[in-house]
Amino acid sequence: MVISLKANELRDLTDDELVDKLAETRKELFNLRFQHATGQLDNPRKLRVVRQDIARIMTVQGERQRQQAAGAGTQEA
Repeated sequence: MVISLKANELRDLTDDELVDKLAETRKELFNLRFQHATGQLDNPRKLRVVRQDIARIMTVQGERQRQQAAGAGTQEA
C-alpha cells in the first residue's frame, strides 16, 4: 500500500523542512520513473501518489507565500 503525505502534516513543517521534503520527493519521483522505464516498478500507482505529494508540498509553500505577501501588504498601508 502506498501512503501519501497529508496537507495538515505538511503545514506543521517549517519552510526549510518543506524544501527538503520537496527535494526528497522529486528525487523519489525520478527514481520511480527510471524503474518504470526499465520495467522494474512493481506498483505504478506510486508514480501518481508521489506526483500528488509534490503538488501538496508546492500548494502549502504557495499558501505560505501568499500569507506572507498579504501580511507584508497590510503592514505597509
